[in-house]
Amino acid sequence: MKMLRTCLVGTFAFSASVQAGHSEVPRVATDIAPVTGLVARVMEGVPGAEPVGQVVRAGASPHGYAMRPSEAAFLEQADAVFWIGETLTPWLDGSIETLAPDARVVGLLDADVTEVMEFREGARFDHDGHGHGDEGHGHDHDEHAKDEHDHDHDEHAKDEHDHGHDEHAKDEHDHGDEEHAKDEHDHGHDEQAKEEGHGHEGHDHDHSGVDPHAWLDPDNGRAWLDVIAAELSRLDPANAEIYEANAAAGKEEITAAEADVRAMLEPRSGARFVVFHDAYHYFEHHFGFPAAGAIADGDAADPGPARLEEIRNLIADIGATCALAEPSHNPGFVETVTDGTGARIGMVDPLGFEIEMGPGYYPALLRDMAERLAECTS
Repeated sequence: MKMLRTCLVGTFAFSASVQAGHSEVPRVATDIAPVTGLVARVMEGVPGAEPVGQVVRAGASPHGYAMRPSEAAFLEQADAVFWIGETLTPWLDGSIETLAPDARVVGLLDADVTEVMEFREGARFDHDGHGHGDEGHGHDHDEHAKDEHDHDHDEHAKDEHDHGHDEHAKDEHDHGDEEHAKDEHDHGHDEQAKEEGHGHEGHDHDHSGVDPHAWLDPDNGRAWLDVIAAELSRLDPANAEIYEANAAAGKEEITAAEADVRAMLEPRSGARFVVFHDAYHYFEHHFGFPAAGAIADGDAADPGPARLEEIRNLIADIGATCALAEPSHNPGFVETVTDGTGARIGMVDPLGFEIEMGPGYYPALLRDMAERLAECTS
């Protein structure tokens, strides 16, 4: 009788662990909001899923950034890390290796399904608005879309860790400011440590070669949903059907947003405008709505007097009706090149810092950019 009781208890414990395992979904960290939105769409409705931990807070430039302790904690706790890649955030590579050595790490820019383009050269883009490196091309990488540093690990890499769902599950709208995220984890990341080891504010971002702003091509957004779903399914087979169904639904939502964007921009076809820096190449090319030039040479470099004069002359020469500013950069440069030209100043952000985070983020980002561009060029 005692043996039977022991067996029954053991069987119950095993059954309970299997049921609990259904909610043991991977903890996920991301770099920027567009990736967070795609992951949130794939994970929508998964039982026990925690909010995605975004490392680069909204409104900040990803090219040079110093993580807060609570943001570093997202990497430490992660079973999976989805990021654009080192080309966008070179400072993040070492932090991932140090803080998330056992996580499955996926560099989306290096996925074999990703269409990539190159930065355009010079202040003025060529006459069709596309310039150098306009034709996209994919990558020849393995089926699991691993990043160039082979951070990927087998699907059992973190089974031994108990990631249960404690009281500090965080809201998707504020991943970095909750006080308990710092109280419970002594990471030793003060302001100096962050700059020395977990991000470098003002990192010189090279605007040549492959353009990392690939999330602004809806084709890549759709493809990445499948990549994310496949990777999460490998880590969490119990919820694979949900991940796959969510990815399929997310692709349909992107396609609907894509149609809305075309409808908004079609009446403005042929409009001439300049951007603050060359961050919108993918969006312009996909929707056939090219910019004429860029005020700054790169995200981390302020334009000099000669560059400003060249862009001011360009605006006058082509009768540009719009110059796009960005919230993370000094608007004075845009005011300088448009003063007296009649061109409007529009505000647009490739990271959509004003858009509510959640499963609908990515389609909302596409629509928001189109609305702002159509208004500025009208």
